[in-house]
Amino acid sequence: MRKLISFDDETANALKLLGADRRKSLQNLADEAFADLLRKHGRPVRLKDALRQSLRDFPANDGGHARSKR
Repeated sequence: MRKLISFDDETANALKLLGADRRKSLQNLADEAFADLLRKHGRPVRLKDALRQSLRDFPANDGGHARSKR
């Protein structure tokens, strides 16, 4: 998915310098920043994280019902 994001000149220059210092592209810096933001707010970053989180919300073996013996 592509989205257009605009920065003021000062922020754009700071990001350009940071990318050069870290040898990362602007895309890599953005990916890292957005992943950190999602983690900060307790949101899953990847599909695997979302699936893991959904399993915790609905535990299959919660011990709520006993099985009858035949």
